[in-house]
Amino acid sequence: MTHLGSVVLTLNAGSSSLKFAVFALANGGEPSGLASGEIEGIGATAQGSVTTAAGEKSALTFDPSLRRVDHHAAMSAILGWLRQAGYDASVAAVGHRIVHGGADYAEPVLIDDAALAKLKALIPLAPLHQPHNVAGVEAAMKAFPSIPQVACFDTAFHRGQSFIDDTYALPRSFYDEGVRRYGFHGLSYEFITRALRKIAPRIASQDVIIAHLGNGASMCAVHDGRAVASTMGFTALDGLAMGTRCGQLDPGVVLYLMTEKKMSADAISDLLWKNSGLKGMSGLSQDMRELEASSSPAAREAIAYFVSRIRRELAGLAAAVDGAEGIVFTAGIGEHSWKVREAALNGMEWMGIHLDAEANRAHAQIISAKHSPTIVFVIPTNEELMIAEHTMRTAHVAD
Repeated sequence: MTHLGSVVLTLNAGSSSLKFAVFALANGGEPSGLASGEIEGIGATAQGSVTTAAGEKSALTFDPSLRRVDHHAAMSAILGWLRQAGYDASVAAVGHRIVHGGADYAEPVLIDDAALAKLKALIPLAPLHQPHNVAGVEAAMKAFPSIPQVACFDTAFHRGQSFIDDTYALPRSFYDEGVRRYGFHGLSYEFITRALRKIAPRIASQDVIIAHLGNGASMCAVHDGRAVASTMGFTALDGLAMGTRCGQLDPGVVLYLMTEKKMSADAISDLLWKNSGLKGMSGLSQDMRELEASSSPAAREAIAYFVSRIRRELAGLAAAVDGAEGIVFTAGIGEHSWKVREAALNGMEWMGIHLDAEANRAHAQIISAKHSPTIVFVIPTNEELMIAEHTMRTAHVAD
């Protein structure tokens, strides 16, 4: 089967998963999704599937001789599906979600050897994501050696923040060396700000707080679509509690773990990145759906802590922009958990937030009451579409 026209392949590589999507390049318009898929279990016995825009789902196949599937083998499985679907010869560029772009990257870039070296140098700042982002890039470069590869950064959206919102109270030399607040989830925030301009252009041009609540969670205050302040900082550990990450933590705790508990840097890293957050507090799961269904007191307390941090950050971000005309919930928990939204917003009338409980439970696009001075939205995010658009523009590819 042969498909005419160019396509963009987007990749979002994690430690044990690889998400991908294929977009057709529209002439003068936004790319249209053709298919999306995910491979899980990388590093072990992987399995994957792909679903077309028409809803047809099929399994991905892997080399049966492999005892373990790495990112290169996962890329080979994707390439096999592309060939079978007739897209392999049409791939014009590959776009990658890169979590950390450091201080240098404020926009997407073509990946060459120098850029790849910089991405690797940033691994210590995002140890949970960056090594696997890089592995995905290297696998794609091997699979498509003559096709442009584009890095799209989660930190780029925040690079316009002021010094005050970018710095820590450390000697200025550390800031100059790159120890600063970078912010993350920028591709999601960029999509939401653009979507809001279509849904509510007056609100979008003013002060808005966006809550990206998923396994990774953060919040960001924006003014007229530009980042002002974010809950995440130097790494993607800061701010809200997350699926397995601790969120805001007194740095003295780390010193205590080192000096009194004699924990190594690696052990502390595993604790804070992989075994804390909802998973650590509940002792049950990092999945909000499981926690909400559980009768465990620890599960209820984990949810309560998660919500309490949302409320504190909401108030703090509102202060950063002198009050917000709009609030947006997005990502897995933000889009699907009416209970978290309700708990986060109840009693916030002093901020001008009046929740419509019925609309919230129905997952309506607007969940605030009609008389609410602050409008609250639920908008699904689409980071893959942002990657495709950035890739199309940066690689100068068109239908």
